[in-house]
Amino acid sequence: MSLEKKDEYDHKNWLESKDLTPVEATFLTALIWVDKRLRIVDYLELLESLYYRSNLQMPKSHTEQYDLDNKFWYWYALYTLGFFSTLAYVVAAISGALLGFYYVPAVGSAGPGEASIAYSQIAFIMRDLQFGFMLRSIHRWSAQVMTAAVFLHMLRVYFTGAYKEPRELNWLLGIVLISLTMVFGYSGYLLPWDQLAFWAGQIGVEMSLSIPLIGEWVAQLLFGGFSLSQATLQRMYILHVFLLPFVVTALIALHIGIVWVQGIAEPH
Repeated sequence: MSLEKKDEYDHKNWLESKDLTPVEATFLTALIWVDKRLRIVDYLELLESLYYRSNLQMPKSHTEQYDLDNKFWYWYALYTLGFFSTLAYVVAAISGALLGFYYVPAVGSAGPGEASIAYSQIAFIMRDLQFGFMLRSIHRWSAQVMTAAVFLHMLRVYFTGAYKEPRELNWLLGIVLISLTMVFGYSGYLLPWDQLAFWAGQIGVEMSLSIPLIGEWVAQLLFGGFSLSQATLQRMYILHVFLLPFVVTALIALHIGIVWVQGIAEPH
């Protein structure tokens, strides 16, 4: 009696019964050999099942349900605002990462009567660094375009009724994303540490202190105290560079994933 494990499928006879070309026979023989050891076919079937499940869109879009492919063509430009804001976010992230090689979040000055180190680094980027002016301009304009596109995207979703059942969760997720976009813009606005940044930060401190009960705690958490200091710039830098990019990227991926599953909602 042989102790060799019996093969569930007679692959050898199956291959011989098929009229295969040498290339096909070689490929299938290699696939069978690898599958016996690593079970890759099982994983491929699992991926195939996940692919087809993820492409089941519920509910069916209005365009598909009522065959309106050529009826709402004038709306199509408005349905690119989400992609446009995502593209602007990617450009801002790449340009911001490059700027991070030269920026220093420090409020101290290099000498008496000189500007802060943070502002001096911004001046170096704008005046002395090759393509620095272009790089910072790309970062600034992509951030502004992203903010405008997100705002217009939310307006389109609201006025076309795309926030209604069953898309309420994605609407709430969009509200969180536009709020984080505002925080992104505000934290980046303070990083140059010039007069505009200083007084914008002072307004933020006063607004935090005006919150009932927890105002002082919020001011200390976000700004490092009741007046602007090195702690303020350090917090804005960490928020802008290390915290928000990971959170926003994860939420954007989730947001797009839900749209992929549910489908695009045409005007109600």
